[in-house]
Parts: sequence; structure tokens; C-alpha cells
Amino acid sequence: MKAMILAAGRGERMRPLTDNTPKPLLLAGGKAIIEHTITQLVAAGFNDIVINHAHLGLQLEQQLGNGSRFGASIQYSPEGEHALETAGGIINALPLLGEQVFLVVNGDIATDFAFAELLNQPVDLAHVVLVDNPAHHPEGDFGLDHNGLVITDNAEHFTFSGIGLYHPKLFDKLPAGPAKLGPLLRQAITQGRVSGQKTDSFWMDIGTPERLQALDFHYTQQQERP
Repeated sequence: MKAMILAAGRGERMRPLTDNTPKPLLLAGGKAIIEHTITQLVAAGFNDIVINHAHLGLQLEQQLGNGSRFGASIQYSPEGEHALETAGGIINALPLLGEQVFLVVNGDIATDFAFAELLNQPVDLAHVVLVDNPAHHPEGDFGLDHNGLVITDNAEHFTFSGIGLYHPKLFDKLPAGPAKLGPLLRQAITQGRVSGQKTDSFWMDIGTPERLQALDFHYTQQQERP
């Protein structure tokens, strides 16, 4: 199964750190955020990786190369200076992703989720991974019914982790160009065609300099453990 890392965001909330460096290349635990993700994906069996990029994106290509030093094969999906949003970025990369179900991971999250759990997961249009609601997003996004389908109308909502499996047909009716993933997912959810799972794994949305600092502390603590 191929994997895609979404790395085209401009990182406005991370400025000035992202004025000259793309957010996925910011360091935590002595290593670029995206390198942690690549290492985890390869360890889980996802060796064929596509990375999209926009603002300062060539820095990603220069630092990560063809992926061989990670044991991966990396291809790039450039979007120019202006990013195409989440769904638009995926649509632009579909020629590299093929016709089978693929994994997508946001480039600005950190997690120890076991990606290998997803290798044999059945998928209709999409399968998403949910986490407990962080302090900055207390209302969450979606719920789960007793059949493992994602729903929007139950009392308990969890937060979408930015980790999901998608079938290319989810994007069939969207033209090329900027588009968000959220509305597309919600439409598929109303049709009962999105499954999901809840994980208690470590997870963090690295959206601010303060969270990046907290992540760096987390990784440093891990490295100091005997």
C-alpha cells in the first residue's frame, strides 16, 4: 500500500519559524518532524511514499532525496507556491498513488500509532483514525457507531487524527484545484461509507511553536530513558 504525507501547508501559525523553513522540516528531538513520520511508515511496511509540497517545498526534496536513506522510495507532488488544500493536494497526487486504497498522513502531526494496523483494513470510500480531543479542539469532529462506521450525530465526538485510508473513487467528482478534505469526508459519512477506529496512542497536532517545543521535550524524554 502506498502512503502520502501532506506537507504543503504554509504553517502560518508557526511563524516566524516557517518564514524560511517548511513546517515539516522543523526539528523535534533532533530530527525533522517529517523524518519521524517517514521512519515510522517504513517500519510499518509503507515503503512507497508520496510527499506533496508548496511553499519552500524544494527544501523537502533536497533534504529527503529519493528516500533511500530511510529504506523508502519517495516521490514528490509539487503544487507551486500556493497549496491546493488537503483534498486538492491528494487529487493532484493521484497519478502517483495509483488505483488502490492508499494511506494519507498529515505532515504536521506526531504520533506513535501503529500504522501497520491499517495494512489489511477493509475500506469502502475511507477509513479514519480518531483520537481523544486535545485541549485546543475540545468538541472533536466525529463519532463511531457500534458497527465501526463514522457518524456525526452522536453525543461523544473524537478528533480526526489526520491519519486515514482513502479509495481513489472518493475523489471522483472533484475537479482539479484547491479543495478541502473535510466536506468530502462528511458527505461520504452521511452515505455510511466511512469507517473508523479510535486509538489511545500518543498523538499531537504540531500547530504552534509551543506545541513544537512540547514535542521536542517529549522526544528528548524518550531518548533519555534507559
